[in-house]
Amino acid sequence: MRKKSKYNRRRAIECKIVERSANNPGYCKYNITIAELDGTVHTQPAYGKDMQDALSRLMNQERSIKIEKKVMNNPFLFFLVWLAVMGWPTILGSNHDSPWYIAYAFLGVIGLIGITAWWSSYINKGK
Repeated sequence: MRKKSKYNRRRAIECKIVERSANNPGYCKYNITIAELDGTVHTQPAYGKDMQDALSRLMNQERSIKIEKKVMNNPFLFFLVWLAVMGWPTILGSNHDSPWYIAYAFLGVIGLIGITAWWSSYINKGK
């Protein structure tokens, strides 16, 4: 079995600016050519304020897709996160006489939804 080295990874070998975004001023569309580990080469569009921003958005988008696939293949993981978010006020709260810990649990869920919506809008900005 061949040992993985730090140099054996996917690479962006070319990046060209295509056009400026009509919907979002300051953003541009880039075509990024990626060389895969198996030797194949493909081009993928990315959006950003500059080339570095477009590359980081593309990498974040690929990470998000990878996490999304893991959650879809393992719904128990999603259930554990939901259980932790709903249960943290009960575990940490010392005063169970007040109904505030229920409000805190729902605020935690609303916070997760808000973070997810923010991340999605960050990834898709410029399209």
